[in-house]
Amino acid sequence: MSPAQTILKDVFGFDAFRDGQDDVVQAVAAGQNVLAIMPTGGGKSLCFQLPALLRDGVTVVISPLIALMRDQVRALREAGVEAGALTSGNTPEETDAVWEALEAGRLKLLYIAPERLSAGSSLGMLRRIGVNLIAVDEAHCVSQWGHDFRPDYLRIGELRRALNVPLAAFTATADAETRAEIVERLFDGQPPQTFLRGFDRPNIHLAFAAKNNPRQQILSFAAARKGQSGIVYCGTRAKTEALAQALREAGHAACHYHGGMEADDRRHTETRFQREDGLIVVATVAFGMGIDKPDIRWVAHADLPKSIEAYYQEIGRAGRDGAPAETLTLFGPDDIRLRRAQIDEGLAPPERRSADHARLNALLGLAEALHCRRATLLRYFGETEVKCGNCDLCDSPPEIFDGTQPVRMALSAILRTEEWYGSGHLIDILLGNLTDRIREKGHDTLPTFGVGREYDKRQWQAIFRQMMGHDLIRPNPDRHGALQMTEAARPILRGEAQIDLRRDTIRDAPRRPAVKALVSDEDAPLLSALKAKRRALAEAANVPAYVIFNDRTLIEMAERRPTTLDQMAGVSGVGAKKLERYGDTFLEVITGAAEAVHPQRRKLAGREAGSLYDRLLEVQADLSRGEDGLDKPLSCSASLLAKIAQTRPQDDAAMVRILGDRRAERFGAAFLDVLREAG
Repeated sequence: MSPAQTILKDVFGFDAFRDGQDDVVQAVAAGQNVLAIMPTGGGKSLCFQLPALLRDGVTVVISPLIALMRDQVRALREAGVEAGALTSGNTPEETDAVWEALEAGRLKLLYIAPERLSAGSSLGMLRRIGVNLIAVDEAHCVSQWGHDFRPDYLRIGELRRALNVPLAAFTATADAETRAEIVERLFDGQPPQTFLRGFDRPNIHLAFAAKNNPRQQILSFAAARKGQSGIVYCGTRAKTEALAQALREAGHAACHYHGGMEADDRRHTETRFQREDGLIVVATVAFGMGIDKPDIRWVAHADLPKSIEAYYQEIGRAGRDGAPAETLTLFGPDDIRLRRAQIDEGLAPPERRSADHARLNALLGLAEALHCRRATLLRYFGETEVKCGNCDLCDSPPEIFDGTQPVRMALSAILRTEEWYGSGHLIDILLGNLTDRIREKGHDTLPTFGVGREYDKRQWQAIFRQMMGHDLIRPNPDRHGALQMTEAARPILRGEAQIDLRRDTIRDAPRRPAVKALVSDEDAPLLSALKAKRRALAEAANVPAYVIFNDRTLIEMAERRPTTLDQMAGVSGVGAKKLERYGDTFLEVITGAAEAVHPQRRKLAGREAGSLYDRLLEVQADLSRGEDGLDKPLSCSASLLAKIAQTRPQDDAAMVRILGDRRAERFGAAFLDVLREAG
């Protein structure tokens, strides 16, 4: 077993690396400059935490949010790793403890915020403490093309040059432009060892639905998932408060979160979400980055996100534990108008606005997709080999029709009214509705008046929305949102191209049942009991529940039902430190009684040395009064048996050095036989 695999098992409690982790860990541990793009939930943090334990000196981790840093530090400490954070949220005692560990040479990982780099004293401090690796979490924040740009990230490249140490950058969301800027900003344009481990999150079910009483759509979606932790993203602060209230009235545990709240209230919501099972947070995008809660079972968007990168990042907060999770994104023409207006009315230069429209088009293409959403999403990130079966369009393929004729009718109506009107007035023209406004403008005399009567108003609304989604028409901010034709529509208008549309896109939120139960009915009561114990321990320690054990670990306990510490050590996520700290407690929940184990034997739980110890103990019992059972009782201490099991002496002389002459005479030969049998 390699040193990395030993640490993986003994410290983090995992038997094997996840796909792609091993290569990244080896490159970072070897001191290479690394850029790793790995999906959320793919184990990015381990890819710099584990190498930090393999390397001498301190690894400094630059991370964007205090909450994220504190959570990772707590989780590392629970696993027995010396880690600390220097943040504005520290108490004086916490800061003193970090400095004490640094001065003593014990600290392996130091977390800091990028804003700290602006302090003149930071460079000297980092030099003095012996930093030999920089790890950058959420590295897309360095890019102005990214969705979470942070100006202070621009100082990281200077820090790398000043310290002259390797740098490892990690992110889950970076298209080609963002990756190029990360390389330029952090690595001076010199390509690092790059790992692109794919963007697919196959455990997450993708679904979109056109808005049709959106509040009720969200309430229905949440009702089918009652008792599961979820996030609802909204476009406005007011909507977060109103929708959270509606969810509470419907019997859910729900609270709101937005940037206009007092800092203490925001922290209270974050703490509740991390520690309570089944809480729903209704939030603006101010909530989420840095949320390390692995068992979020669903994410819903009550409004269209800003871009496809933002969408991917936000849905990625669900199912980080790898268990099934679900998403629902609602969208409508008002969302499209708002997002277009935000781009057009922004202060960005023209080329940036053009790129932002292209990014929005990619998201709208996903919303209006006619075939597999996962394939559409992953194509944007450059992936073409896609297996799905886990999106709404794979569940129920939509009915598609040739929409060329109605689209040409709509474009004709737009052009004949000189691009001065919105969809409501245009639909009245196409349906032949003789409204006062149409009569006043003389639009009842247009050739397009009444040509679209084969479709009803609801169908025309869906057609116009899909035209906006395909970027055939855009709202004109200078004409109060009046629709105008884009260049992309001209081939269709001239009869040079065709377009397919979905026939039934206005419908309720998918009536798909909630994800299947995480365990069988037989194991569900035990899982509930394990969660209750975890929550009690978490509250006593004032840490999030998943810092004790995450859901996947508890699920495995409920299914495998270990009865000994050795069996408990084989559960994924149970490392040596957590086995020592919590093993008995959770065994007692499973079996009804704790296992009586000598402390020396407990340290060997889950290792080959543990089974050797047990066999040596049996042999000792057989020989405690000699081979004929008539000699004076003699035994070895538990520490001696543990030493033999761990060091595995190979000959009589080595056995005498450990046991002494008298014990070696009685037990030595039999102990050597045990060791030889074990190989």
